[in-house]
Amino acid sequence: MADQVELSSPPFDSVSQVRFSPTNPDHLLVSAWDTTVRFYDVATNEQKAKFDHRAAVLSCLFGDSTHAYSGCLDTGVRELDLTTEKVTSLGQHSNSVSALSYAREINTLISGSWDQSLRFWDPRAPKAETSNHTLPERVYHMDIVNNTLVVSMASRLFHIYDVRRMSEPAQTRESSLKFMTRSLACMADGQGYAIGSVEGRIGVEYFNPSPEIQDKKYAFKCHRQNIDDVDHVWPVNALAFHPVHNTFASAGSDGTVSIWDHKVKKRLRQYPKYASAIPSIAFNCDGTRLAVGVSYTWDEGDEGLKKEGGTVRAVWVRKVGDEVKPRAAG
Repeated sequence: MADQVELSSPPFDSVSQVRFSPTNPDHLLVSAWDTTVRFYDVATNEQKAKFDHRAAVLSCLFGDSTHAYSGCLDTGVRELDLTTEKVTSLGQHSNSVSALSYAREINTLISGSWDQSLRFWDPRAPKAETSNHTLPERVYHMDIVNNTLVVSMASRLFHIYDVRRMSEPAQTRESSLKFMTRSLACMADGQGYAIGSVEGRIGVEYFNPSPEIQDKKYAFKCHRQNIDDVDHVWPVNALAFHPVHNTFASAGSDGTVSIWDHKVKKRLRQYPKYASAIPSIAFNCDGTRLAVGVSYTWDEGDEGLKKEGGTVRAVWVRKVGDEVKPRAAG
C-alpha cells in the first residue's frame, strides 16, 4: 500500500508502545516485550539504534531530540542516549513502571508505577529523582497537556494534577465508563481527554468543572461487530489526538483504527483492518503520519494466540490526509 509502510526489523515480541519525537516528524521509538526499545527513522525505514533491557519495556518516550526514556517491568527508569546508544539508570520504583510522561513546561520526566506512586526525575541532576507522590491505586496510564497531568489508575480512578503543584490532585474523578480503563489521551487543545475501556467504549471528558462544560461529556460504543447475530466487543487499547486538528484516533484488539471528530460525535474514517490487535498508536509532531503497533495483546491467553496462528509483530507508519480534518458542524 502506497499510503503506509511496514517498518523493517520490528521487535521479536509484542509491541508495548510507539512514540514519535516531539520535534522531528520522522523519528519514532518502539518499546516491546522483547526487552528492547528501538529507534527508527521512518522516512528512510531504518533502525538507527536498539537499546537492550533486562526485562520487558512497558513504556518509552522522547525527552528531546537526542534523549529518550524507558519504563520497565523490572521497576527501572532509564535514560537512552540516541546518539551514543548508552543506557543510564535514573532510579527505580518498587514495582513495574507502567507509564511515562514528559512535562516539557517544567523539563521533568514523570514515571507512574504499579507501586501506587508517581516519581519526578531531572536527568541532569546528580540525584535524578526530585520527588515521589503516593497514589491510592496502581497507575495504568498517564498523559499530559501543557501543565495538566491525567493519571488513570486501577479501580477506575483518575487524578488530574497541575504538575507545578503536586501536593494534591486538582481534581479526583471516577471513570465515566463501567469497566477497566485501557487507554487515555489528552486533547491537543488542552480542554480535556478521552478514555477507552476493555468493553469497547470511549468516553470524552473535559477539565473545566463548571456544570455547563461537564454537560458536554459523553461516551459511545466502538470497536464492536455483529458476527452471525453475536455481538463481539473488543478493548480500546490506544487513543491519540491529532496535534493540529484535535480529532482523535482509536485502536482496538479488533485490529482496526478509526478517526473520530468528537465535537460533532462522528466517525470520519476507519482504515482497513490490520493482521492482529493494536496495542499502541501515535501521531507524529506535524500530524502527517500515524504509527500503528500491531501485535497480539493476550486478551484471550494462549487460546487466542493459537487461533491467530502465531504472533504477528509489525509497526506500520501511515500517511494521513484530509480524513483527520474535522467536518464543518451542521
